[in-house]
Amino acid sequence: MRHFIPLLAFPFFLFSCVSQKKYDELLKDKVAMTAEQAVLQKNLDDANNELAKVNAANETTQAKNATLTEQLAEMNDKNAQMQKLYDELEATNNRLTEDYKNLLESSTAKSSELSKTLAEKEKALLDLEQSLLKNQKKMDTLMLDLQARERKVQELQNIIQRKDSSVLAMKNSVSQALLAFEGSDLNVEVKNGKVYVSLASKLLFKTGSVNVDSKGAEALRKLGEVVKDQEDFEIMVEGHTDDVPISKSSKYLQDNWDLSVLRATAVTRILRESGVQAERITAAGRGPFHPVELGSSQEARQKNRRTEIILTPNLDELYQVINTEEPQE
Repeated sequence: MRHFIPLLAFPFFLFSCVSQKKYDELLKDKVAMTAEQAVLQKNLDDANNELAKVNAANETTQAKNATLTEQLAEMNDKNAQMQKLYDELEATNNRLTEDYKNLLESSTAKSSELSKTLAEKEKALLDLEQSLLKNQKKMDTLMLDLQARERKVQELQNIIQRKDSSVLAMKNSVSQALLAFEGSDLNVEVKNGKVYVSLASKLLFKTGSVNVDSKGAEALRKLGEVVKDQEDFEIMVEGHTDDVPISKSSKYLQDNWDLSVLRATAVTRILRESGVQAERITAAGRGPFHPVELGSSQEARQKNRRTEIILTPNLDELYQVINTEEPQE
């Protein structure tokens, strides 16, 4: 911002040339843009919160799957134990039946007692069979629930994999289109499932200007050619400045926030002129409040003066799967 000094006389010239009505209109536009920036910031925060909910829902589903798997293992163990007890009771019943036949010939009293014992054993056997049946039904229900959850997790993983593939393909396409510009002034990378295109201010703007120069406009048009047909991606244009206050002599720019907003809007217009649908683009000014490097050195401030174009894949399909109720068996 130290380069603003040679332009100090410029605002006085503008002030003398612009009518009060024109100035009021510009001031009204600035206020509207500031309000729009707040709405856009809230939308961005909401989107980040939704993405956090998606990740939390995925983790919760995986935890539930682990619990169900553990419960299923316990049910299998109990079923094996009951099956063993059932076999033992059946063997006992067979022995008692044989004893009953033998003793019936020798003792009526003993036969009566054995009949009672046999009836008790048969009742116990019947109760055990019913318990086994109930446990089997419960195990079948748990198995169906586990299978449904596994299908849902697999579907989520497939969607996420497709989104990751599309993001990587977008990153490669953008890198190829901007190959001639990549270097210290331009960087393309994938972070948090999004493609970040970071352009240094010196590539796009002259010092203190909000008008994109010819070289920067060429890079933006090449970027627009790549993204205009990728309708599954939303586009956020963020203007960033360093922490050096702008000249107070400017009647159109009150602070770095104003500067970042106007620069983001200028970039947005070029993308729109390149064929990108306006409803897919959001312009936002971040001012100096999101630096990539802390400190007040010349190098740090140069890195912080940038425009970031964030390409975010549409996550509606993912939200739809997460919010779909599982069928009740």
